[in-house]
Amino acid sequence: MSAAKQPDDFFNVKRVRRLIALMKRHDLAEIDIKQADQRVRIKRGGDFVSMPATSVPRAAVTAAPAAEAAVDTKMVVIKSPMVGTFYRASGPDSPPFVKVGDRIGPEKTVCIIEAMKVFNEIPAGVSGQVVALLVENGAPVEFGQPLIKIDPEK
Repeated sequence: MSAAKQPDDFFNVKRVRRLIALMKRHDLAEIDIKQADQRVRIKRGGDFVSMPATSVPRAAVTAAPAAEAAVDTKMVVIKSPMVGTFYRASGPDSPPFVKVGDRIGPEKTVCIIEAMKVFNEIPAGVSGQVVALLVENGAPVEFGQPLIKIDPEK
């Protein structure tokens, strides 16, 4: 076996979880680490994080008709602020925080992301109508992964 580290070791889940624990222990709002040409940025708190479309994996990008693309330009996408497990409700027997068609305000909790046995409530950060839920309940999510689409004009 080679002792050399693989480039993807930089982003392994254990390392990200240790960084999150470090942030909590020292009450840090953000960590930004760069190693060679790789970078990881973790930000905590209730602020709405807007990521550029180039951060979405290419496999997730599909061609859309011009009319649909015009509709999507006004949409706001709530993205995961951390690595963890996505939950639509506070418990298995609880109703979901939001459903497609719900009108929400910026303080409304839209989901929970569990990271290192800590359940983090994710606020909408924007007012509008929920138009799409992009992640299945109980699915693992990555930092910056789109979770929910909101139409702020409705």
